[in-house]
Amino acid sequence: MPSKSLLPSSPSEPKRKADVNIRLSEFEIPPMQDVLLVGKRAPIGPEAIRRMVSALSPDQYEVIQLDHDIFEAVVLKKSLVKLLPKEKLLPLILEEGARIATEKTVVKAQVNIEIQVSRVVDL
Repeated sequence: MPSKSLLPSSPSEPKRKADVNIRLSEFEIPPMQDVLLVGKRAPIGPEAIRRMVSALSPDQYEVIQLDHDIFEAVVLKKSLVKLLPKEKLLPLILEEGARIATEKTVVKAQVNIEIQVSRVVDL
């Protein structure tokens, strides 16, 4: 049964409602996820990001300089490269990141890689 507040007081009055989604997760140090895409004219550059991740999470991220239209660098969590080679992962991330980012933005991305293995053994 809808609450009384969702019902319009008159037929011509629009009905209003809000859809609220809350995603809670553990706070991460540094406050980034798996990948950070650094735009060419972003307020923070790759060297500053390199110092931040080195101070807060040593040896967990790799900063890769790029020759790209939008991005100057990408910061990649090293554990991802263990699951999927950099040569296959980076083109995917750059293609999708370029769809939403500009040269002035820094975009963080969460990347979930699921490996599927099916093996047959002799009986």
